[in-house]
Amino acid sequence: MATDSRGMAQELEDAPNAVRRQHASAKTVQDLISYCKRHPPRFIVTCARGSSAHAATFGKHLIERYVGIPVAVAAPNIASVYRQQLKLDGQVLLAISQSGRSYDLTEFSRMAKSAGAVTVAVVNDVASPLAEICDVVLPMAAGPEHSVAATKSFIAGLAMLLRITAAWSEVSALSPAIERLPDRLAIAGALDWGISLDALSLATSLITIGRGPTLAIAREAALKLKETCYLHAEAFSGAEFQHGLLSLVSPLYPIIMLMPTDAAAATMRELVLSLRSKGAALLCTGSDEAANRLPVLDPDHPDVDAVCLIQSFYAMVIRLAAMRGIDVDQPRHLQKVTRTR
Repeated sequence: MATDSRGMAQELEDAPNAVRRQHASAKTVQDLISYCKRHPPRFIVTCARGSSAHAATFGKHLIERYVGIPVAVAAPNIASVYRQQLKLDGQVLLAISQSGRSYDLTEFSRMAKSAGAVTVAVVNDVASPLAEICDVVLPMAAGPEHSVAATKSFIAGLAMLLRITAAWSEVSALSPAIERLPDRLAIAGALDWGISLDALSLATSLITIGRGPTLAIAREAALKLKETCYLHAEAFSGAEFQHGLLSLVSPLYPIIMLMPTDAAAATMRELVLSLRSKGAALLCTGSDEAANRLPVLDPDHPDVDAVCLIQSFYAMVIRLAAMRGIDVDQPRHLQKVTRTR
């Protein structure tokens, strides 16, 4: 039974430094945003897979919330399988990838560029085919990531999307909050979510719920439970969960609620009360309405707070995998780079 988690654990420790290293891209970010302000796109398209697709969900929230430009999710096989060219002239493509080596993302970016889009790669491997194809490269700066399950590159991707939004929207509170993020990540990784371990170690299926900035975090959490703990987990928005899914609520079916600290919190608190009244096995971040309260940092900026949640979650997952006899650095059937077509 292998439970050596030094790889993933070490990468969590390095996540704050990855965010700090992104300072080197400040001019590139500013040049991109200056171009976008001179030539405003009508919409933005994101292209990503796996954890990077959850980062794209976070980017969609940020850009629509603060910049007011609609963000659409690409189906990469439109380019890689069906060879269809989309009408993207003058628009912006955000391609997000840790490795930059997935064939379908590269092909979609190639198609978008030939269609007249400005192509932007948020990528960890700056020597990858994706980086070579795109007009603008914004390094995640996560450095080598050896654990199969992406962690610090996900956090670094979120941080880069925060930097893009801060430069584009000029929301005064966002840039200082990004500067505080590395230190807050270090503290968040040390928070003890042990109260969740007994319930989750015995579970066979569970749900994660978020809304606003924490929807992407809920989706990433569900993926990591599958990847590292072999637990069936599905993610939903707090609003979506109330459309038929309430029938799943049971004391035997754990629910992790990842609470936002912005305007979306009010309806999420209402959902917490509703779930408690139905006997849900509820684990909730930072909500006094939940009996099993997962500790969080004091609120800073809502969107940056969400990034700290996933750092705390990752630290818990390492412990949960060990309890279930799983090596988080070598999950079965998976490899670090997935080259989908």
